[in-house]
Parts: sequence; structure tokens; C-alpha cells
Amino acid sequence: MPSTTRTVNVGLIGLGTVGGGVARVIARHHDEYLSAYGIDLRLKMASALEPERAAELGIAPEAFTTDWHDVVADPEIDIVIELIGGDHPATEIFESAIAAGKHVVSANKALLGRRIDYLGSLAAQAGVQIRCEAAAGGGIPIVNALEHALVANGMLAIAGILNGTTNYILSRMASEGLDFDDVLADAQRLGYAEADPTADVDGFDAASKVAILSSIAFHTRVTTDDVYMQGIRNVSAADIEQAREMGYCIKLLGIARKTAEGIDARVHPTMIPADHMLAGVSGAMNAVFAVGDAVGETMFYGAGAGSFPTASAVVGDVLELANGIASGIDLGPEPEPFPRTAPIRSIEDLETRYYIRLSVVDRVGTLAPVVAAFADAGVSISAINQLRDGDGTTCSVVFLTHTARERDVQRVCSALEALDEVASVASVIRIEDVDAWSEGAEENE
Repeated sequence: MPSTTRTVNVGLIGLGTVGGGVARVIARHHDEYLSAYGIDLRLKMASALEPERAAELGIAPEAFTTDWHDVVADPEIDIVIELIGGDHPATEIFESAIAAGKHVVSANKALLGRRIDYLGSLAAQAGVQIRCEAAAGGGIPIVNALEHALVANGMLAIAGILNGTTNYILSRMASEGLDFDDVLADAQRLGYAEADPTADVDGFDAASKVAILSSIAFHTRVTTDDVYMQGIRNVSAADIEQAREMGYCIKLLGIARKTAEGIDARVHPTMIPADHMLAGVSGAMNAVFAVGDAVGETMFYGAGAGSFPTASAVVGDVLELANGIASGIDLGPEPEPFPRTAPIRSIEDLETRYYIRLSVVDRVGTLAPVVAAFADAGVSISAINQLRDGDGTTCSVVFLTHTARERDVQRVCSALEALDEVASVASVIRIEDVDAWSEGAEENE
């Protein structure tokens, strides 16, 4: 057994789903960490609002507090784990722990996606580190891969299914022919979706992860507010069926690319070829497709949420820090956060193909002004398909475009909504050029 320099004490703030998993993982594997790595890892103090939760997890009364200040103030605690989420008091927990000279491990994607520049600078100045593997992919080790295994590459693109709730909803819509509202209600009943599903279904959760991953991958500051967001509320069973007939699958993707014009960072429903690796990711599972100029295409697959998968990532970060602490190695400070070295591309500059479904008045001559609106905006139509869903008054018509610029498509949609012949622009879905993700990769010899 490796010699142990000293015990490494951990303070855990938050005993919810993930916090409970962390407490159990540390207790379950303590002896293994000691024998295999020489790390005597101890959960010295935990904090939550409900004492009964600590008892449920087997945490002794003397190791529990309802006041998080007790955790960060304990001079024997080396690492603080923040798992309460949100902005407050999470920000204050980070500030206090860093000021006390403690490393921080967190799964708080919302906070880190917006404020890692501020918090990272505090950590750098204090000589401590922030670790956030669990904030960007749950149990998927994508942060470690970008920071270590893939560091030899110039990263070209990251595209991923980064939210299990939306992937579960879209997967069931595809397999059962159901509409969004029906599946969402069932997902909430089964616990796959929150009572307030806004952060998931409107794209904020995935956008926070895109911000974190693209900052690391492209060495430039990207915040959640920089990421274009569109959720899945307007995706219908009809859209999914049309996609299937065309050989596509609809997924909510987080996409980040490094281009000559800047960083392209976006989250939205996307049509991708049905034979692409990401198309096969179903249920509540997540996956990240990462492309480097030397390694080419790679994919990381796993559970993006849940008690033990997320705890796996959290405790992995803790052990990396604990290894140095237990061995008396100077871990060094958090690197200063990347500055904004590349501009963020506007979504209006995106060029891709589009699927546009309209509800139109069901009468002769309706399509003439509709087609004219596309022509006036300079958007070329590649196919038109009328769906068999009419009620005698309106019907649905699907338009596929050739490659077009987003701002021109937005002009088309505004013009279409003003036409008497158009009842509504029911759905606009981007058709992703997945081959573009690998542009710039070296040929494998």
C-alpha cells in the first residue's frame, strides 16, 4: 500500500440526489482509496437543511450542520464540495471557501457557465483550484478528456446531447408517436422532468454545459449568455415523422465550433442523419461528440445526471485533488480563466439547411405567395411536401431549403407570418451539416 502522508478531509454542502450519492460513494470506497492510492479520504462535515437526511445517509450527528458556514470555516477541511446549485448562496460558498484556502469541487453548471471567470480568478489569486467535471456532462468524463487526454489537439468542434430530460422526451415522441405535452406530463410523473421543466426543455441547462466545454476546448471565454438557445416545445410528432421519412433524427443538440469568424455556440432542436452516432443515443442518456485536428472524431457516452453517475464525477475530482494533498504535493493555483480571445458568432450568421413547417389556408393558389416570400428573401427551396393532416380549413406544408443564412430564414418567417394564406409558422428546425464538424482534421495515414 502506498504510504499516506495524512488524512484528506472533505466538507459536503448539499445532501440532495447528488450529495447523497457522494456521501455514499466516499463511505463505500474509503478502504479501496486507502489501499490503492494511499488516500485516507474522510467526509468530516456535511451540511443540509434537513438533519433527517444526514441520518438516512449514515452521517454522524457531530459531522452534520444546517449552517454551511460551519463547513467552510472548519480549518481541518481541505476540499469543499458545493452541490446545492443556483446562484445563491452558492456564490458565497465559493467565495468563502476560496478565501479560507480550500479547493472547491462543484456540479453547479448554471453558476459556472456564467461566472467561472470571476470565481476562477478568485481561486487563482488564493492559490487553490476549482474542479467541475460533473457540471458539464454528469458521469461523462469530458472535462478531464479536454484538459488532459485531448490536450495535444486543436479542438475543432463539440456537439452533444447534454440534457437527459429532453432526450428522454424526444426519444419517446419518436418511438411512440406522441406529442411534446403528453410526454412531458408523463416524464414529470415518472421523475424524469422537474415540476418546472424550463431549464431543461428551453435549453438553458444544455447551454450552460456548452459554455463550460467550449471555453475549455477553444481556450476562450464563452458564457451561457453567449450561447444561442432554443428549446423543444415546438417539436411535434409530425416533425419527428417527417424527419424519419427523410432519413433524419431530431435531437436537442449543444453545438460549439471554432470557425475563422469566431466561436459558433448554440443549443436547439437539430435534424441529424439517422445513422450518425448521436442519433442512436436514446432515453435519458447523454453523449458528447468531440473532434480534434489530430485525433479526429471521438464520442463519450454515459449518464448525464443521477445520483451515482454524477457522484462518480464529483468524487473523481475530489480524488485528483486529494492525491496531491495526501502526498504533500503543491497542487498549484487554478489557472487564470481564459480571456475572450475569439468573438462569438451571431446565430444570424449560421449557414445550414432548414426544415420549415407551415399551417396554411387549404385553398387553390395558397402556395404562390408563400414561394414568393422565400424567393424575395433569397432562400432557395429544395423540396415541398404537403402533409395529410388538413381539417378542411388549413393543412400543413413542409419546405426544405438549400443551404441558407439564418438571418434570411428569419426574414422569410417574418414575411410568411404576415401573409393571409399562412395560419402559422409551426416549426423551424435546422438540418445540421455533421460533416462540417470534422473540417480541418488531419487525414489519418
